Amino acid sequence: CALCVLSPAKQVKKLDTLSLVLGFIFVLLKAAQFYQKRKKVLKALEAFPGPPKHWLYGHSHQVSKEVGALNEGWRRALNEECVSPLTGEDLFLIVSLLFASQGEGLLVTSGAKWFQHRKLLTPAFHYDVLKPYMRLMSDSVKVMLDKWEKNKERKPVELFHDVSLMTLDTIMKCAFSYNTSCQTQNNSDFYIKAVYDLSYLVVERIRSFGVSDFFYGMTSNSRQFQEACKLAHIHTDKIIKERKMLLSNEKEREKIQKRRHLDFLDILLCAKDENGVGLSDEDLRAEVDTFMFEGHDTTASGISWLFYCMSLYPEYQQRCREEVKEILGDRDTDLGKMTFCTMCIKESLRLFPPVPIVSRYLSKPVTFSDGRSLPEGLFALSIRLVHLIFPQMFDPMRFAPQNAAQRHSHAFLPFSAGPRNCIGQQFAMNEMKVALALTLKHFELTPDASRPPILIPQLVLKSANGIHMHLKKIC
Repeated sequence: CALCVLSPAKQVKKLDTLSLVLGFIFVLLKAAQFYQKRKKVLKALEAFPGPPKHWLYGHSHQVSKEVGALNEGWRRALNEECVSPLTGEDLFLIVSLLFASQGEGLLVTSGAKWFQHRKLLTPAFHYDVLKPYMRLMSDSVKVMLDKWEKNKERKPVELFHDVSLMTLDTIMKCAFSYNTSCQTQNNSDFYIKAVYDLSYLVVERIRSFGVSDFFYGMTSNSRQFQEACKLAHIHTDKIIKERKMLLSNEKEREKIQKRRHLDFLDILLCAKDENGVGLSDEDLRAEVDTFMFEGHDTTASGISWLFYCMSLYPEYQQRCREEVKEILGDRDTDLGKMTFCTMCIKESLRLFPPVPIVSRYLSKPVTFSDGRSLPEGLFALSIRLVHLIFPQMFDPMRFAPQNAAQRHSHAFLPFSAGPRNCIGQQFAMNEMKVALALTLKHFELTPDASRPPILIPQLVLKSANGIHMHLKKIC
């Protein structure tokens, strides 16, 4: 019947109505699925005490208050030695920010790409490659010590800022063979400023967890973040391009290969897989930026808290100093002989881990020894600030060979473990040993009792008010 045939306009209208209905039903089904899944997760979490969470955005409001500062809820959870899982959504923002600032390097990549990169990068951290870096580390530490010697008024020094500049100076030399004046002239280089800006802006973004990406994108911080990323990437790309041009010249390539040490970029440019394929320019930039961002702030945190521990325990400080004098007196640069210093370094890493929060994605349910379980699909965070439960327990003898042999191999994981452990852990340990040895040789460390540190676990463990210390020159 002609009357039963709808006009094309009416047919379109009917299809639009049907699409809206189907779309609405789809959204309802997804909402119901999300509700059931969340209900199951919340039911499982009832068995675990922890800080109160919002029904919609989990613990984001607590993180935004002070970027992970440990409030009473966290302290109570730690002291009760319980598991306090955070809702998984809280971690995706951190990963995306790291990806934006560093590219798809070892820290955030996975699968076959991660395996290939890890294999190509491993030779860059071989003992024989790292050994020549110690001279560069020593040079950077001496610049820092010279600054402290010029403190004629003998006022307390805020360590973390100076140590951070020193580790940044070191890593620029080791990664790029790039000499900077960042220790003596703050913000003297646009790349140095970009690195610091990115560290600051990532933390600022974490503070605003409740703000959507759309609205955050309209803020001045977002524009500064994009600009800092751009500047950092331009600098790295420029150095990679220049180094490639040098390596393409046979004479220049021979000069580079005959140098006393190859820098991180040289090794990456020469790295090839079994098929003779190296890293792309984008991958090179990602790995160099990852090494830069992850290698300087974490080591600065470790060294600063190590100095703080030494200042609190003068008897251990003196014993380390005597060991250093004995080694340096023989003009022996073998850091392997710094046995007691190494024990103190490990104990400081145990109490003040530079990366204080460890996260794991649960790909399958986990059942604990007491019968409680966590479902799959969660990100579980572990806060590793042991001294909050056992204060004033700095004891280097925990790491004496006879005691270490009795401990489970995974009881102490400052650099994680397994195939994804920190590839730069030996680099970091060497830098901590060099900094400790030279500092104790020249200064006696005592804490500033008027300004004790206030711990803040941000991307690395810092102090809200800095780490202040008295430095007495040793004649």
